[in-house]
Amino acid sequence: MDPLFFDLRPTHNPHRWFMPLTPAVCVGPPDNLFMFGGVGLASAIGAMERTTGRPLIWGTAQYLSYARPPSVVDLDVWTPAVGKHNTQARVIGHVGDKEIFTVVAALGSRPSELSRQWLVMPDAPRPEDCDPADHWRGADTGLHSRIEVRVVKGRYGRDRDGAPEEDGRSLLWIRPRERFAIDASMLAVMADFVPSGIGNALGRNAGGNSLDNTLRVRRIVPTEWVLCDIRIHGVHGGFGHGAMYLFAQDGELMATASQSLIVRVRETPEDR
Repeated sequence: MDPLFFDLRPTHNPHRWFMPLTPAVCVGPPDNLFMFGGVGLASAIGAMERTTGRPLIWGTAQYLSYARPPSVVDLDVWTPAVGKHNTQARVIGHVGDKEIFTVVAALGSRPSELSRQWLVMPDAPRPEDCDPADHWRGADTGLHSRIEVRVVKGRYGRDRDGAPEEDGRSLLWIRPRERFAIDASMLAVMADFVPSGIGNALGRNAGGNSLDNTLRVRRIVPTEWVLCDIRIHGVHGGFGHGAMYLFAQDGELMATASQSLIVRVRETPEDR
């Protein structure tokens, strides 16, 4: 299989994997780094696909706690139901006896000639014709230094403060700078950019911490860039909800994602 964006390693047990944490897969202030939530879902997908030998259909992560470098996350894969064409699986990611995330998923494929797509990719200029943007904390180190973002619609990074985006929508071209193959685990990392749309929708320096993330895979095709169509549905009571549609450059709908998060407004540098 292709190399992964994160350092997932096997053990003597085919149902147990581990992932050493370095700043390269973490976010947050330099003195308070923690594992990017999307890496939790992505690593679980990688572990499940390698354990079962089947591709992801859907996966849902519940984020329970923070894992910080230089700790090691252990991933235990359970397969309580294995059928002819699909497997129902579960992963518990933990550091020692502290559970960090739980992922439930289905994996597999069935022989079928049916392949249709009704959701159409929005019109967008080519990535090279769009303005590059850095994360609001800067992109010198950490996970965001490894992700390239080009803005098609809306506000991202340091440019979020201003008029609210009336439709709550932003469009971003995203790719890994290290040119990792776009697979289900890489899409899971990108799917965790849904919180970046909160600031755009509100017109404020705002974002959030993911409570969960669900990735549903339709069809993955070779592509260098992924167009991420982020739609914030609403915020209330300190929480927000949104979705993402992930398209290949040729317009193929590869996956959809949805997420709930704690909304955080960062008005001053101290908040950030």
